[in-house]
Amino acid sequence: MHTVTSSPTEAGGASLPRSATARGAAYVEAGEGEALILIHGVGMRLEAWAPQIEAFAKSHRVIAVDMPGHGGSERIPAGSTVRDFVAWLGRFLDDMRIAHANIAGHSMGALIAGGAAASFADRIIRVAYLNGVYRRDPAAKAAVLARAEAIRTSGVDTAGPLLRWFDDDPQSERARELTRGWLEGVDPEGYAIAYSAFAGGDETYADCWPSVTCPTLFLTGSEDPNSTPEMAKQMASLTPNGWARIVDGHRHMVNLTAPETVNALMAEWLTCREKPVWV
Repeated sequence: MHTVTSSPTEAGGASLPRSATARGAAYVEAGEGEALILIHGVGMRLEAWAPQIEAFAKSHRVIAVDMPGHGGSERIPAGSTVRDFVAWLGRFLDDMRIAHANIAGHSMGALIAGGAAASFADRIIRVAYLNGVYRRDPAAKAAVLARAEAIRTSGVDTAGPLLRWFDDDPQSERARELTRGWLEGVDPEGYAIAYSAFAGGDETYADCWPSVTCPTLFLTGSEDPNSTPEMAKQMASLTPNGWARIVDGHRHMVNLTAPETVNALMAEWLTCREKPVWV
């Protein structure tokens, strides 16, 4: 492992000092105990998990990692699929010498977390699937594929995600501006590779949930137009040890706009050996 530097984030968000594996995955580590891996979404960086790093470092060995081509992490090849990102996570666990871990992913990170549960279940203690997609309808699939194609010609769109991910309310202002800065600072090629995988990845592991037996939290915002409450509930209904939690009045970046609620729900998940009895 070696230390890497990362430029300050925009909009007043401080960049956290990173270490990196020999294969170029940048991460931040804090706390001791059972491992909790945090994987952010497309266009973001590990600082998007700041409220969760602070909260769970008190009880866990928290490792927030930059997705390939984001933050301080090196890219993986163009044309990579969600399966390739899942394989990347497996290599990261190897490099960190982590035999077993809780995995929490947001958005694209949720797809990776779900893929990990399907691909190397013996290493996964629990899975948290935050604001993750599941079998998009034809209109939503066409829209996300069109956005993926447009990246190659028009570059990174910052306005569109902000409109989809946030309400126009003062409570969300800081999270919105942090997110704007991360999108504006992302490596365009790394973003394009990840977004293409994300656009085509909603069905890659969609059939896996009946075979995922670890405690699995499906969490999203009630107003998230793309990672909808219905998707979370559908996946939970298929997962033997899964349950859904919907954060009322919030959209896609719910871990930043409602951190206390999300932290409480994740704390519940991290203590469960099976789904809560009152679900």
